[in-house]
Amino acid sequence: MKYTDDVAAVDSLQQAYSLLKQEIHKKIIGQDAIIDDVLLSIFSKGHCLLVGVPGLAKTLLVTTIAQALGLENNRIQFTPDLMPSDIIGTEILDSQREFRFIKGPIFTNFLLADEINRTPPKTQAALLEAMQEKAITAAGVRYALQEPFFVLATQNPIEQEGTYPLPEAQLDRFMFNVWLDYPTIDEEIEIVKQTTGTNDAQIQTVLSAEEILAYQQVIRKIPVNNSVIKYAVELVAKTRRNTPLASPVTQEYISWGAGPRASQYLIIGAKAHAAIHGKYSPDIDDVKAIALPILRHRLVKNYKAEAEGLTIDDIITRLMA
Repeated sequence: MKYTDDVAAVDSLQQAYSLLKQEIHKKIIGQDAIIDDVLLSIFSKGHCLLVGVPGLAKTLLVTTIAQALGLENNRIQFTPDLMPSDIIGTEILDSQREFRFIKGPIFTNFLLADEINRTPPKTQAALLEAMQEKAITAAGVRYALQEPFFVLATQNPIEQEGTYPLPEAQLDRFMFNVWLDYPTIDEEIEIVKQTTGTNDAQIQTVLSAEEILAYQQVIRKIPVNNSVIKYAVELVAKTRRNTPLASPVTQEYISWGAGPRASQYLIIGAKAHAAIHGKYSPDIDDVKAIALPILRHRLVKNYKAEAEGLTIDDIITRLMA
């Protein structure tokens, strides 16, 4: 009977996911794979780094998804003079001459960290505890964040002047690194039609915060065959130089590989990917489907890969071949 309930829960998730995408597409034209990755991050209790040039509707995507999910959302514009207290909050002396903590914008369900690489590492680090522990510490007091809590950070890959590379520890906390590309001609025609007229689509709330938390638990309970776990772990192990499972491709082109968090994310992401496609257990194809956005920010290629014009995606694809 329990198995039947779990099957019904996965079926319910698939239906809700389909309705969710219909609502999002009222305002977002195309970008289907991007929407999938962002939603998979949310249902997997992960965070997402969105890399794309300005004008690709990154902010609109976040606000639209937040509306469809019935979640509170805040936006922080990261700048060189931004301080950690601008993110987590600060203590003030009130009229009673007592210190009172004023919560910052991080106290929300859906946080858009816009152009995260424009602020120094000290300020970027203010997100580390929140992303991992779902809590922040201020003046020695720990404050829990309301769940679900999700960070979507954006980064401009073109303009690098005045930017600060994200620390490896920060990058590793993002489940997905998603690259936005330009829309197709047909999609851009539709975007222009929709945004230059009087049509203003209203987004209906499809899921509540409580339902999202319940579906996150549904995904965690999905069983995984040991062979799938073995494939995921060995794929990650292949990225590590000078180890027993290191691939010749790794030895030749990679200077630093992925850590154990990549293996964890591959499995939880494969579970979510299977569930939204109506499967009750993930297979190796589900792992492969989400491998690129999970691994691409965890590998560091060497000078030889740069010289030969190989991208990280090229190397990961070779590892999966």
